[in-house]
Amino acid sequence: MSAERPIPSGNHIIQSEPTEPLASRSILGMRVDATSYEHALTLVLDWARREQSRYVCASSVNNVMEAHDDAAFRSVMNAADLVTPDGMPLVWGLKLQGCRTASRVYGPTLTELLCERAAVEGVPVGFYGGTESVLTKLVDELHTRWPDLAISYVWSPPFRALTTPEDQEVVDRINSSGARIVFVGLGTPKQDVWMAEHQNRVTAVMLGVGAAFDFIAGEKKQSPGWLQVLGLEWLFRLACEPRRLWKRYLLRNPRFLALFARQLFTSKLSTLIGRRRTKKQGVST
Repeated sequence: MSAERPIPSGNHIIQSEPTEPLASRSILGMRVDATSYEHALTLVLDWARREQSRYVCASSVNNVMEAHDDAAFRSVMNAADLVTPDGMPLVWGLKLQGCRTASRVYGPTLTELLCERAAVEGVPVGFYGGTESVLTKLVDELHTRWPDLAISYVWSPPFRALTTPEDQEVVDRINSSGARIVFVGLGTPKQDVWMAEHQNRVTAVMLGVGAAFDFIAGEKKQSPGWLQVLGLEWLFRLACEPRRLWKRYLLRNPRFLALFARQLFTSKLSTLIGRRRTKKQGVST
């Protein structure tokens, strides 16, 4: 097993994990991958260089509960090429199921790190979602940080379903732009469904990164780092946007805890029963 080494990146110090096969676990029926920043960066950039159509979901408790309540959305999540644990509760969920090296891969940070690497390697990127004002500030901020970053596609879609011709025009423009990585900021579950519907149509790696556009553009404040480490980022966001987020956090979070506790209990009970049966069979033979 190789030793861990720090990877400096802007304001972030990323700890790369030992090289080992990627582990995944089911959390309430939804697959979550025990990836890392370095692993995710390597995968996305490799897919981008190969001009492959892939999609990556940065997933929180909200994704898990949407998937638990909606079988169609669960299929969308489980078909993703990579599902990162965007929130600490999913990291803890992975660790409780044996993925001891699991770490958080936060959508906004992953976006920044990919933009930094893309600027160095000359990989064009695009942005789909958000408002026009947010996208303008986002592009300005990214070019300030990384002047060599090639942003070849930017579009703020209307708050309605696109017609078939409009949707095809979006696909054509993304593909003709040369963007190899497209960040999608539509919010869950919309962004995840959009990416799944456009896989094998958009010739780029699509990443659903939620509120990353707003955070990087400076439109919304991110919670303090210590709150994020404690898994209390939701409390900060709830205080900032109570009307929009109260149902997500005050109703879904307790349900998640209860359902996941039941999953763990059932799994451990099943394992215990299986061991006892195996032991009895061994004694009888």
